[in-house]
Amino acid sequence: MHEIGVEAVVTRGKGELVEAAHSASRGQPIDVVADLVGGPLFNDLLKILRPEGRYTTAGAIAGPVIRLDLRTMYLKQLQLHGSSQGSRADFRRLVGYIESRKIRPLVGGVYSLSEFHRAQTDFMAKNFVGKLVVVPDQR
Repeated sequence: MHEIGVEAVVTRGKGELVEAAHSASRGQPIDVVADLVGGPLFNDLLKILRPEGRYTTAGAIAGPVIRLDLRTMYLKQLQLHGSSQGSRADFRRLVGYIESRKIRPLVGGVYSLSEFHRAQTDFMAKNFVGKLVVVPDQR
C-alpha cells in the first residue's frame, strides 16, 4: 500500500479502532474520515477526528441507521458530509485527472463477462484493493 501513498492502514482486526488509529497516526490528529460502511463503527470514526475534522460517507453497507451523540458533533465542531457521486462537473474533472494521469484508479482485477460469477465470488471474498472491472468478451 505504500507504493500508492498510504502512510498507515488500520483494520478492524487490530483491536479497538480509536487506539489503533491513534497509534497509526503516531498521535497526530485525523483530519478526514471517508466511510463507505456506516453501521456501528460510526461513533468511533467521529471520535478519531480532530476538532473541526470532516467525516464523509458514500455508503452504508454495514447499515444505514446509526446512533449519533450530537455532543460529539457540536463540541468538536465536526463537518458531516454525504455524497452519492458528486456533480457532473465533479465527474468531468475526475475524468480529466484520470486522462492526464494525475490520478490512477486502483484496479483489483479485470474479468470478462463470461467470468462474471468468478468476479462476484472474488468481490464477496474481499481480498483485493481497488475496483473489480467486468468487460465484454472478445469475439
